[in-house]
Amino acid sequence: MHQTYQLSHADAAKIVDAIRAELEKQGKGAAIAVADAHGELIAFLRTDGCPLPSITIAMNKAFTASRLGKESADVGRKSREENTPILNHGDIRYLGWGGGAPLVYQGQVVGAVAVSGLPEQEDIVLARMGAALLGE
Repeated sequence: MHQTYQLSHADAAKIVDAIRAELEKQGKGAAIAVADAHGELIAFLRTDGCPLPSITIAMNKAFTASRLGKESADVGRKSREENTPILNHGDIRYLGWGGGAPLVYQGQVVGAVAVSGLPEQEDIVLARMGAALLGE
């Protein structure tokens, strides 16, 4: 028997709200997605000014980071370095753009948070900020 932890809706809402507040402070728009350990969506918010393609991209970044247990940027980097198609992971939702970060609790990946709609480096910073909240 293995003990597992599950990300709660309250945890996901806390993460979304913190990123939303930071986006509002900066006057920027983006999509924020939080997924469970299987990569399935728990919470989502599209803030004012978010580019429409960023909706699906944020969900897919969260899917990728959750399923593979690593940042979506790392998945893309490895795919490029090894010249291996990202689709080899077996699902068209995997992608390698930065901005998806796994949520880790007591050593277990319990989900992921992703941000999309800003320059990639800004998406990464906000997703990491959201992931850091899980331990608080």
